[in-house]
Amino acid sequence: MGSADEKHMQIALALAEKGIGCVEPNPAVGCVIVRDGEILGRGFHEIFGGPHAEINALADCRENGFSPKGATMYVTLEPCCYTGKTPPCTEAIIAAKISRVVASTTDATEKVAGKGFEILTRAAIVVDVGLCQEQARQLNAAFFKYARTKMPWVIVKWAQSDDGFLSRTDGDRWITSSQSRQDVQRIRVRVQAILVGINTVIDDDPLLTLRSPEQKPLLRVVLDSKLRISIQSKLLQTISQSPVLIVTAKETLVEMTEKAKAIKKCGAEIFVVQSDDGRCDIRQVLNHLGKVGIQQVLIEGGRAVLDSFIGSDFADEGIVYISPEKLDSNGSVKISEKMRDFLEAIKKNGSSETIGPDIRIKGFCRRD
Repeated sequence: MGSADEKHMQIALALAEKGIGCVEPNPAVGCVIVRDGEILGRGFHEIFGGPHAEINALADCRENGFSPKGATMYVTLEPCCYTGKTPPCTEAIIAAKISRVVASTTDATEKVAGKGFEILTRAAIVVDVGLCQEQARQLNAAFFKYARTKMPWVIVKWAQSDDGFLSRTDGDRWITSSQSRQDVQRIRVRVQAILVGINTVIDDDPLLTLRSPEQKPLLRVVLDSKLRISIQSKLLQTISQSPVLIVTAKETLVEMTEKAKAIKKCGAEIFVVQSDDGRCDIRQVLNHLGKVGIQQVLIEGGRAVLDSFIGSDFADEGIVYISPEKLDSNGSVKISEKMRDFLEAIKKNGSSETIGPDIRIKGFCRRD
């Protein structure tokens, strides 16, 4: 494969990025159809449940007045070969008489996992795999992890002042800017669950819902080993908007049967785990979330919860917003040593971007 192939695959990857935040838990996929160096059609997977990238690219090709016969298709992920929410892309590719398919990587799910390429090859379509594979797999890191492990991709997020404080005592609720808070909403769109500790619920009484045009129900998870959540909390009073999962300790459930009944009456689910020194077992929580189909979970808890995920080495991605403001005596609760080390680690392989007056540090903790 030559430089022209790479050029067209880079265009497909850029298209794929447009789907992030709209297609999850499906992967973000881009596609370009080319003949004799001319791009005939482009497409990407635009919304969960909607047509896949290949179908959109074929439609664009025809809308532009071109026939895809004999063309090369560049696609960032192996075309699907089964009927799900949409028909198989392999059938559409064969029917369009595409002569060559260049794909970045194999689909990791059991339903596909090379089968799509086999079908195309049997139809006498030339298949080349592996171009820009590293980029394609990073783009859909959560998708690949979940397919391989059935455990969710864990995003650890916090906001801090320039001098490392997580909260303030001067009456102002926020540390970072409105622009950063809007950016957090874009992150929430990617995930299927948000997790906090009970102290965050008691102190802030948050809603943990989406405040963006892309409304969708999020599973709101609370680590509450002692069942301290108030029945009047916003979380339990808004279950009709988004479901709530309360994670508690086995011994607590025995002692607080009536409280558990009241929580369930509100419509929340209770999941019981083992506890270690009063803290819920993180691995059991993540295993359960994976079993109920959660591919990505955003950890928005306080210092203790963040330390638990970082210290247990379950964090896959870190996102930290840093305000230029120094709080000094107006600051309360500094980041822990684990959080400080974690921040330095994601700085090394991640990116730094200005969000309003703040700086956002974003990076992977591991590469799957």
